[in-house]
Amino acid sequence: MIQIEQTTYTTEDGTQVIVLMPEGRLDITTAWQFRLKLQECISKLSNHIVVNLSQVNFIDSSGLTSLVAGMRDADKVKGSFRICDVHPEAKLVFEVTMMDTVFEIFETEEEALGGVPRTMAR
Repeated sequence: MIQIEQTTYTTEDGTQVIVLMPEGRLDITTAWQFRLKLQECISKLSNHIVVNLSQVNFIDSSGLTSLVAGMRDADKVKGSFRICDVHPEAKLVFEVTMMDTVFEIFETEEEALGGVPRTMAR
């Protein structure tokens, strides 16, 4: 079981952004739960997602796959999908797999929230 903290922010123009902060390992045993959480948030709450990875000290291919799937889901509904505050131990995985070129990755949560598109998909 993976712990996932969820926070909702509203930008100046009223756009809802969901910030998810999973804790621990994002691997084959937990990635499916995280994937379901992403699907639920995108389909029911907001098509703008920020994933804060500061508390994820290990990520494997299953974890990366869940992130890619979330990004695709957000893209389908003209939303945004951003990653921020990647734990140093997990950052290496993004660099080695070149996934750091696939995702929008920000140093801080504030930066990730600051760049959310100003138009809302309706």
